[in-house]
Amino acid sequence: MNLRLDDDRAELLKRQAEREGRSMHAIVLRALDDYLAQHAHEAMVRDTAAKEATKWRELMDRLK
Repeated sequence: MNLRLDDDRAELLKRQAEREGRSMHAIVLRALDDYLAQHAHEAMVRDTAAKEATKWRELMDRLK
């Protein structure tokens, strides 16, 4: 896989890497890890909420 950044993004990433003393590669990997973890968590919450809503639907209908 190749990541192609426009000039502005590449420059911002380069400056950030220099500030942190890390490689551009390391920063991109960390950002990807954070993104994937966040979306995996959101999916788990959605799935759990849907299962629990189904489980408790009858009770919730009676409480209306």
